[in-house]
Amino acid sequence: MAEDSSDIGQLTILIAVGTLVFLCIIIIILFIIFQKRKNILLLEQKESEKRFEQEIGKTQIEIREETFRNISWELHDNIGQLITLAKIQLQNGDTIESVLETLNKGLKELRTLSKAINPEALKNISLVTAINQEINRFNRIQYIDAKLEIIGEQKKLNPEVEIVFFRILQEFFSNTIKHAKATELNVIIDYGDASIDITAKDNGKGFDKNNLDSVGIGLTNICKRAQLINAKATIDSVVGEGTSIHIHYVY
Repeated sequence: MAEDSSDIGQLTILIAVGTLVFLCIIIIILFIIFQKRKNILLLEQKESEKRFEQEIGKTQIEIREETFRNISWELHDNIGQLITLAKIQLQNGDTIESVLETLNKGLKELRTLSKAINPEALKNISLVTAINQEINRFNRIQYIDAKLEIIGEQKKLNPEVEIVFFRILQEFFSNTIKHAKATELNVIIDYGDASIDITAKDNGKGFDKNNLDSVGIGLTNICKRAQLINAKATIDSVVGEGTSIHIHYVY
C-alpha cells in the first residue's frame, strides 16, 4: 500500500510538472505570436505614417504649384493689362496723374503677388486666411463674385489637416474658374463644438455625376484626399445649376 501511495504521489507530481511545462510552452508560444503580431502592427503603422507624410508633402507641393500657376495667370491677365493700359494712356497723351494711377495699381498688385509667392507665407498662414486670400484674389481681378462666411468660433486645426482642406478647396476653385463657367462662388466654414463643416458652391454649368467622363480628375481625387485625414467629402452637381462640395471633419 505504501508503494502504491508513493507511485500515485510520483504520478501526480509528474502530471503537475508536465502540465506546468505544457502551460509554460503555451505561454511562450503565445508570447512569440504576440510579439510577431506587435512587430507587424508597428511596421504597418510606420509604413502608414510614411505614406501619410509622403501624401502631405505631395499636397504641399501641389498647393505651391497651383499658387504659382495662379500667379502666372494673374501676371498675364491682370498686371500685364495694367501695363498695357499705361502704355496706351501715354500714347494717347493722357495726364501723368492717370498714368501714375494705373502704374501704382499695377505696383500694388505686384506687392500682393510677392507676398503670395513667399514659401513661408504659404506655410504658416491659417486655413481661413488662405481661403480668404483666394476669395479676395478672385474678386480683385474680377474672375468671379466670391464670398466667404465664417460660422462659430474659429479653431486652430492640425496643420496637416488644414493643408489637405485647403488643397481640396483649391482644386474645387480651379474647377469652378476654369471649367464651370460660374459667375458666383460661395464658401461657408462652420466651426462646431466637436466638428467642422466646409461647404463650397458655384452656380456653374454643373455635370452629370453618373457620367465619369464629365468629372475632372481633381474632383475625383477630392474624396481620396479627405479620407487621408479621416474626413468625409461629398460632391453634388446638377447640370445647369452648379456644383457643390461638403467636407465634414470631427476634431
